[in-house]
Amino acid sequence: MKKTISIILMIFIVSACSITQSNTETPPLATFTPLPVTPTATPKPRSLTVCLGQEPNTLYPYGGPNAAARSVLAAVNDGPIDTIGYEYQAVIITQMPSLKNGDAEIVSTKVQLKSQVVDADGNLVALKQGVRVRPSACRADDCVITYDGTTPLEMDQMVVNFHLRPDLTWSDGTPVTSDDSVYAFTLASDPSAVSNQYLIDRTLTYEATDPQTVQWWGKPGFFDPAYFTNFWAPAPRHVWSDFAAAKLKTVDVASRSPIGWGPYMITEWLAGDHITLTKNPYYFRAVEGYPKFDALTFRFIANPNTALSELVAGRCDILDPTIRLDNQAELLQKLQAGELAQTFFTPGMTIEWLGLGISPASYDDGYDPARQNDRQDIFGDAHTRQGIAYCLNRQAVVDNVLLGQTTVPASYIPVGHPLYDPNIEVLPFDPATGRSLLEQAGWRDVDGLPSTPITAVGVKNVKAGTPLQLNYYTTTATQRRQVVDILSQSLAQCGIGLKVQYFEQNDLYSPGPGGALFGRNFDLIEYAMGVNSIEPPCGWFTSAEIPSASNLWIGTNVTAYKNEKFDTACRTAQLALPDDQAYVDSYRQTQVLFSTELPAIPLYYHLRIAAARPDLCHFDLDATANPLWNIETIDMGEACKN
Repeated sequence: MKKTISIILMIFIVSACSITQSNTETPPLATFTPLPVTPTATPKPRSLTVCLGQEPNTLYPYGGPNAAARSVLAAVNDGPIDTIGYEYQAVIITQMPSLKNGDAEIVSTKVQLKSQVVDADGNLVALKQGVRVRPSACRADDCVITYDGTTPLEMDQMVVNFHLRPDLTWSDGTPVTSDDSVYAFTLASDPSAVSNQYLIDRTLTYEATDPQTVQWWGKPGFFDPAYFTNFWAPAPRHVWSDFAAAKLKTVDVASRSPIGWGPYMITEWLAGDHITLTKNPYYFRAVEGYPKFDALTFRFIANPNTALSELVAGRCDILDPTIRLDNQAELLQKLQAGELAQTFFTPGMTIEWLGLGISPASYDDGYDPARQNDRQDIFGDAHTRQGIAYCLNRQAVVDNVLLGQTTVPASYIPVGHPLYDPNIEVLPFDPATGRSLLEQAGWRDVDGLPSTPITAVGVKNVKAGTPLQLNYYTTTATQRRQVVDILSQSLAQCGIGLKVQYFEQNDLYSPGPGGALFGRNFDLIEYAMGVNSIEPPCGWFTSAEIPSASNLWIGTNVTAYKNEKFDTACRTAQLALPDDQAYVDSYRQTQVLFSTELPAIPLYYHLRIAAARPDLCHFDLDATANPLWNIETIDMGEACKN
């Protein structure tokens, strides 16, 4: 400012000296008054604070980042592909590849003996005599052949091209290229990596064809419904290649301060307290005015009550879903009503299940009702399972425990999913129908006392006189205790008794054969199971997913449900492509079978809950997306009024 005033004074002095005066005296300098100068105000840096429920365990993408880490990484790396509303959106690739736009194709290729192929059942095998395969152009079961070991064979193979945006730059100014994506594939393939080995094992090649294009080749016979997502998010080869892949989990440049191409870059990580990021000047959307803040801070606050206090006090702008706000739903609604906060509730991709022990592990060597350790075959008849479903007041759980913010599922596929079958209705709480179905299975109220359980009279594989008194296992979580209280009362209206036992979470989910869940040693068990993918998880209930000694007790089908029709429909759906009618038809068939057979009873969708300051805008909590998928557009204050 002093310099500016000096310049103005000099202008006036020079001007004065150049004026021709009629007399010889020069007017005194004091008679000239400089014009006032208004200094230009420097905009105050804007900052956003997101509070997380836990500290990130690692920011290395192949080190198994936890939920908090994934929220931080959403600010460091934009995309590469977002999932919004059960749909995929390209972020750093120019478009989602498809057979229609030509970025994906199916080619016929000759296969040799002993080469790796995917057989007709979707298994990765070495080609040899006796293997069942789909020859080229075969997309159904009726054209499957058994390879004779000598006849020349051609099979179909998927090829997909991904084109990077040309304006992508790492936050250090280095261009992002297709080679960085190939390098990421190499890291993901390392034995030390936590990554999707199923896809890697079925990948023949992943290579750069030019600086902006990556090409993925699947192994012969592999038809991936999500082929358009088989792109590995770029990794900075120019920074990380100085270290062995196994070391990247621990070195700071990968695990604590990785560079990215997104809206922000990490400048500080104070362990146990916060991570600070600043605006990335090389962000490809910077010309659009993104991100809206100069600085971003992630604070770590595990206690939900503390987090809510910090939100109201203005020291948290957003409470991330990693903060467990399940038990604060009523308080959140009051804060919103008082305009002290915004609250966000959305059903997530995780379902709370009530598993029915259809086939306990003790049945694996054959069921013998006379054997003492073989529990009676209580759930063998589907009428019993259906009757129990009608006797569960799931809607009361949703209304009272979850304040009506979620829904009761009709299927294993969420209602908003494009493959959801709207013709399948949720079984309502209807004790009269439930008792009728139980009677059809052979259960009777023999003593006429509503306070005692009904008894087996002619139930197949159940000894007469056996009461329908069931063990009910779940964790000690407050929400689950509330659920049990409601379900116990509703089941009692149908004459079903419960013996409830609560476990610590690690004990309930401990491996088989000792663990109750994966060891398949329960009557009823309440647990949660969800996915991060949009592809419907029909495989949860296939025979191949039954935990047992033969597969080291690893599997999702903990109730041991077996149905060849379900297995076939699920396999057909998984081997089809989204453009195939078989893809839609087969998934619908699995839903019909599921709703009839009830291998497990879905209780409710888990909620994703977040909160924000009242004047924040453009925060969009989506069921399928990272909570901070659009962090670059989030704004607050006066800017939100425009």
